[in-house]
Amino acid sequence: MKVLLTGAAGFIGYHAAKILLAEGYEVIGVDNLNDYYDVGLKQARLAELEKFESFDFHFIDLADEKSLSIFHGQGITHILHLAAQAGVRYSLDNPRSYVRANVAGHLEVLEFARHCEGLQHLAYASSSSVYGEREGGPFAETDIVRSPASLYAATKIGGEMLAESYARLYGIPQTGLRFFTVYGPWGRPDMAYFIFTQKILAGEPIILFAPDEMSRDFTYVDDIVSVFPKILQTPPDNSSGGHAVYNLGNHNPNKLMELVRAVEAACGRKAELIIQAKQKGDVSKTYADITAAQRDFGFNPKTNISEGIPDFVAWYKTYTTI
Repeated sequence: MKVLLTGAAGFIGYHAAKILLAEGYEVIGVDNLNDYYDVGLKQARLAELEKFESFDFHFIDLADEKSLSIFHGQGITHILHLAAQAGVRYSLDNPRSYVRANVAGHLEVLEFARHCEGLQHLAYASSSSVYGEREGGPFAETDIVRSPASLYAATKIGGEMLAESYARLYGIPQTGLRFFTVYGPWGRPDMAYFIFTQKILAGEPIILFAPDEMSRDFTYVDDIVSVFPKILQTPPDNSSGGHAVYNLGNHNPNKLMELVRAVEAACGRKAELIIQAKQKGDVSKTYADITAAQRDFGFNPKTNISEGIPDFVAWYKTYTTI
């Protein structure tokens, strides 16, 4: 089994590569190492992956037309497409980078898949952001998603639509994975838990945007990637049109202040808080209905933030002293 893994230097991509390598896959990793956040962190992840004989890395910008054509004829059996321009707030200032990475880049992956002989399944990253601003919950895959609260969310909805069209037109089995606020060691520096840890340990105040309104279905990265091998080996059948989407979340939303308290406890320090209004593009709540992923993949997230955040803080302290 040989998997093409896009976004291999990213947070989830790094953890995905490790579990796929442990399962016996050959992994071809691609990434453009953009500077949205510290490139040094991405290079450090790659340095860990390059210790594996079955990992082969290529510096590639997916949005470049036919950039993946060098891999034709290399026996790729699966694609795990995790590369994306992430972040809701950054999309307010840099919209073109989102369309380039999340729409044009996704299209190039689909075009490669269309001509990839022997391809069994393409799984790709979507996002809980597609659900937009809504009350209640949990959010189910059958919910209508037509009201994105941000450009980032709009590009992810667009990616799902592109995937479905290619599945129907060209018979490419595809699975979209709607991730819910994934966190953990080797995480992204733009995420709240990373920023809170950095600021609290440095004795600096942290900014909270509308904390009384905000809750997130924080999902530990190991719980997410644990089902990737099963997902790749379980392509959707023709009854679904060859395309399916699944929520991968913790099914247990936490208030923003609960996250702050978990980081404080792990750091052994209290935070100085600055409260500000809700920002454009943010949604108040995410809450995953994971019934389908439990049924089809045995997905069973076990890690709550009182366990996962200390793991992250321990990694952060080690990483920042290297």
